[in-house]
Amino acid sequence: MIFEQLFDPQSSTYTYLLADEESRDAILIDPVLEQVERDLGRLGELKLNLAYCVDTHVHADHVTGAGILRTRTGCLTAVCASAGVNCADHPLRSGDQLRFGRHQLEVRHTPGHTSGCASYVVRDGEQTLVFTGDTLFIGGCGRTDFQQGDPATLYRSVHEQIYSLPDDAVIYPGHDYNGQTQSTVGHEKAHNARLKLDISEDDFIKIMNDLDLGMPKKIKEAVPANMGCGLPEAPKTGEVKEVEPAQVNNLGDYHLVDVREPHEWVGELGSIDVATKLPQGDVPEAARGWNRTDTLLIICRSGRRSRNVGEILVDMGFTDVSNLTGGMIAWNDHRGGSEQ
Repeated sequence: MIFEQLFDPQSSTYTYLLADEESRDAILIDPVLEQVERDLGRLGELKLNLAYCVDTHVHADHVTGAGILRTRTGCLTAVCASAGVNCADHPLRSGDQLRFGRHQLEVRHTPGHTSGCASYVVRDGEQTLVFTGDTLFIGGCGRTDFQQGDPATLYRSVHEQIYSLPDDAVIYPGHDYNGQTQSTVGHEKAHNARLKLDISEDDFIKIMNDLDLGMPKKIKEAVPANMGCGLPEAPKTGEVKEVEPAQVNNLGDYHLVDVREPHEWVGELGSIDVATKLPQGDVPEAARGWNRTDTLLIICRSGRRSRNVGEILVDMGFTDVSNLTGGMIAWNDHRGGSEQ
């Protein structure tokens, strides 16, 4: 399995990139808005297809990059169902599994820091990895004094859902402020200053209730933004038509626009030679010079990004916008191979 631990210095947030070596399908855990270009760059360099962006909870100290990455790559977003993030594609519950190639991400509901926290378990051969978000840190844990947090609930989440894993399971936290990168379940059971095994639930509750912490600096910005998948507002729905590959009889009838990222145009799905090739983020600026009555057919890998672009173009005043249903995957299936 491909694995990278990435770091945002402003919020001390760890983002995790996991991918299957054969299928090249990838998952990002806890992406940060300001690091979207970094993450897209790594995906391109490694020639990975982003399948899911997964948040461990609704963050109060940074804005998630999940919504933007969904727009740019066509991935699906996921967060714990009890977080109440209505824009997420997958509201996750304990026991759910997200597959990426031969691997799978197991969901464990671990509320306490917030009511909508989840930890994610991945098994890679004999090794078990657990991504604990703010539920369990190296030597500590997340606070419990806002976002429906509760110390008794957090104590039980850790003991029942994380400490039930093998002692050699590797813990990857959502943050670290001291340069530490990982721990193990066994180490935290023995040494965690708040949650080692000889600390009772009552003692833990007292520890947490005695903390005197200021509010995160970005909480007023971050929480509302993260309830919207990190986007400033939900995309507006326009009158975008759906066109199946079999309905495209003459390419010359359309102004084709391929909105994938550059590495995808030369990838295994190929591209349509006559298409205008523009990454999605560059389309609105380029479209200012297009005729608003052009017959546009927007193309991406699977039809998700192109649908979003089509809605943006309708909002800009374009009157004849279609989305290639199923994207280049469906196009190649219909035509019997890549176009390039």
